[in-house]
Amino acid sequence: MISKERRGRYLGRTVQVIPHITDEIKAAIRVGAKDCDVCIHEIGGTVGDIEGLPFLEAIRQFGHQVGEGRCLFLHVTLLPFLKAAGELKTKPTQHSVKELLGLGIQPELLLCRVDRELPHKLKEKIAHFCNVPVQAVIAAPDVSVIYELPLTLHEQGLDRLLAERLNIWSRDPDLSIWRRTVDRYMAPDRGHVSIALVGKYVHLRDSYKSLHESLVHAALECDVKLDLDYVDSEELEGGDLVARLGRHDAILVPGGFGDRGAEGKIRAIQFARENDIPFFGICLGMQMAVVEYARNVCGLQGANSAEFDRDAKHLVVDIMPDQRGIKDKGATMRLGAYPCTVKPNSLAAQIYGTSQISERHRHRYEVNNAYREDLERGGLVLCGVSPDERLVEMVELPGHPHFVGCQFHPEFKSKPHRPHPLFTSFVRAAIEHHARQGRPLSGATEAHVN
Repeated sequence: MISKERRGRYLGRTVQVIPHITDEIKAAIRVGAKDCDVCIHEIGGTVGDIEGLPFLEAIRQFGHQVGEGRCLFLHVTLLPFLKAAGELKTKPTQHSVKELLGLGIQPELLLCRVDRELPHKLKEKIAHFCNVPVQAVIAAPDVSVIYELPLTLHEQGLDRLLAERLNIWSRDPDLSIWRRTVDRYMAPDRGHVSIALVGKYVHLRDSYKSLHESLVHAALECDVKLDLDYVDSEELEGGDLVARLGRHDAILVPGGFGDRGAEGKIRAIQFARENDIPFFGICLGMQMAVVEYARNVCGLQGANSAEFDRDAKHLVVDIMPDQRGIKDKGATMRLGAYPCTVKPNSLAAQIYGTSQISERHRHRYEVNNAYREDLERGGLVLCGVSPDERLVEMVELPGHPHFVGCQFHPEFKSKPHRPHPLFTSFVRAAIEHHARQGRPLSGATEAHVN
């Protein structure tokens, strides 16, 4: 909107939240819905928050413009349980719906977050005060595994109600794949494996939510339970690595920004490489693997990333020459999907089953091309590169049970019923390492996170 104003698109008129910002929001919705049968948009935040008001006004206008039967408002609300009173409270829901009505939005379905069963009497009360049919009050209870939720919502008819309100004809859904997923999660046939995730944001677990779920997807595919241990990389900058990492079947080093904990990640990667423990490095994790290999195998003492030390003797990870001089960080980031050519007969080619892939990126720094020959001469295989061969996308180490790094973020493309092949390969390598250690793949009754 600011860019349009500066180009004179508004012809000198005063630019306002309404209609200019709301028009941009509606335009973005239409772009997102292009070529789709159904498009779901989440209006985040809490009803009444100042920063959310333009979005609520935009969807009010949007619903009016597209007409009844083409747009549906579903309100997600919390029913807190007060332990002292021993009951669920509906008043917050009543107030949030009242606030929405004041903004011109009538929620047609209410999805109530609860930590226990929602009694029918309370559903009737909510329906009465919120101006919806009682069958439109749906409970979204806490479940033992998130993949059980589609089954729970189906039992209450949420899918049927959505289809009716949007004038969609559909047969009854086949939910057998979700039932198999839940059964496999709750009682895997092959026991469990233990994986260490070495990162710097471990105290805020949702930072690695996509990674966590991608590993769960792969574990489901391999029919094992995932025992995931979040390890603070700063703690690994000193101390006994054997005591902290030795019991795990695999080590994953994810992405991140900044130098805090970087040396701990490098030590973890070296430990995995020297002890034949399956390793998977993603984004910064791959870059740290390159730094570790340059230092400890290629003999490039002082090797580092320009992100951490611009004065390092060997900047094996650096900003590309054509990015230098750009001060806006967003302008130097590689964002979105980019193609990659995978080297024939490499482990990466075996994992993907093809030589041409496309993956999503979010990073600024790249493997420095000036050191590619040194790394390859030292034995590291640059198994994935951009089609023009200017950018290193993947690395691997022959002779190691599983040592793979990728510059992109495969977790963004993993799904419960179609796990990303890189994660599946990594979990299978963890299973094989577990077996080599002579430990039985059994003993865990449910997944846990340390």
